[in-house]
Parts: sequence; structure tokens; C-alpha cells
Amino acid sequence: MTDAPTQALLARIADALERLAPPPRPAPDFTAAKLFHYEADIGGFNPAPDYRLPLDLLLGIDRQKKQLVETLRRFSAGLPSNHALLWGVRGTGKSSVVKAVAMAQAAITPALKLVEIDRDHIAALPALFERLRGCPERFVVFCDDLSFDEGAAAAKSLKSALEGGVLGPPENLLFMATSNRRHLAPQTHDEAKGMLAAAEQAEETVSVSDRFGLWIGFPGMDQPTYLTVINAYAERFGLAAPDLDRRALQWAQLRGGRSGRVAFQFIRDLAGEQGKALPV
Repeated sequence: MTDAPTQALLARIADALERLAPPPRPAPDFTAAKLFHYEADIGGFNPAPDYRLPLDLLLGIDRQKKQLVETLRRFSAGLPSNHALLWGVRGTGKSSVVKAVAMAQAAITPALKLVEIDRDHIAALPALFERLRGCPERFVVFCDDLSFDEGAAAAKSLKSALEGGVLGPPENLLFMATSNRRHLAPQTHDEAKGMLAAAEQAEETVSVSDRFGLWIGFPGMDQPTYLTVINAYAERFGLAAPDLDRRALQWAQLRGGRSGRVAFQFIRDLAGEQGKALPV
């Protein structure tokens, strides 16, 4: 049993520690925007402008769009939904379709918000998930170009976030990621540091990829689809050229491949050449 002077001293120490402690973090305000970028270093949410590319301008990926639209419709309605991994060839619209679908669904369900986190800050995911747990909004947490070249630690953080510990994952949150690699792992063991590190990393990354219940593949674009997309864009924006197909194929050859990104870059160049503005 402590005496009165000791109790008074302990009380003063407790008061001093309370004054030194950082103030409680204010609750985030998600009314300012539909899209946010998470600043992991400070735990802040920066509102971002609306994504300008409408969903109907993403051509050649109708199956993938349909899957994502249905997934977000269910999630917004509070129905069971799976975390989604969008994987495949670069430039095929993986990142664009996530943002465009989120914008389209947010117009129907204003409580839906998209929060983007940089892949370098994957270790902050468990803390981010806990901050969003219990918020009245519903969140798509999005990471673009996800991979685990830096080792197994980030993979463990993501797995921990998706599993949610003893509380389970937040029911108001869906995680989506894009990657050029189906299993998120480095392409060769040479990218890892030593055989043991490579084995550990391979095990962790495959284990993480299994946590995504929905895998959506984005294969390379064949020539007929590429030309169909080119002609649809040209008609949409009032662009005409007698040798449109030939020029579009030459453009793709110079860029090293065909994709939705390459197609739109060609259309942007053609519009500039003809002195016409594009809405996006």
C-alpha cells in the first residue's frame, strides 16, 4: 500500500505522460471525395479528384468489366464478396477499370469510397484496415502494381490484413490489387536474396494470392480486337483517316505490342494531329 506522497507523485507522473502523449487521431472525413490516397507515413487520407475516364471508354475488356461491376454491386449492397486480384499484361486496363467501376458504383451508392495505398506501404495495411473498421462507409482499398520483390515481410502484412486476426476482416472493406504476375512473386529466384529467402518468399506470396477469391486475367490484345478498339475510339471522337488501320498497327509495332493503353495513346496523338480535343 503506497503512502499519500507516493500516490501524489504517481498522479503527477501520469498527468505529465498524458500531456506528452500525442492527441488522439481525428476521425477521417470521407465526405470530401469518392477517391482517396492513403498517406501511410502520417496516417492521413488525401481526397483525390474524380477519375475522369468513364467506364464505357474501356474497350476490349467486356468480360473483366462485367465481373468487377457485379462484385462491387454486391459489396455495395452488403452481400458477400471476394477480394480481387487483377493480373496480366501491362497496359490492358487493370488499374483503370478498378477506378472507373468504383466511380460508377459510387454514383449509385454514395457511401462507397476507394482508398488507394502505394505498394511500398503494404506493411501499413493491417493498421489501415483497423482504422476503416466500423466506419459507416464501405471501402475498396486498392493497390496498383502489387508484387513482393522486397521480400516476404510485405506478403505477411497483407496476409495478416486480409485475415483480420481474431476480429476477422472488416465487413465494410474489400481489397483489390493489380499485378503483372499471377502469384505476385518475383519472376526468378535471382530476384530474392539466397535460396532460403527465395523459398520463404515463394511460400508467402503464393499463400497471399490464395486469399484473393476472385482472380481476373487480362491477356494481351489480339490484332482484330485492337483494330476494333481503334475504330470505336475514332468514331466516338469524330476522328477520320484513310489509312487508320495501317497507322494504328505501325503505332503498336513501335510501342512493342497491342493494348488498350497503346490504342488510346494512338487516338490521343491522332486527335492532336487533327486539332481536336478529347474529353479525357
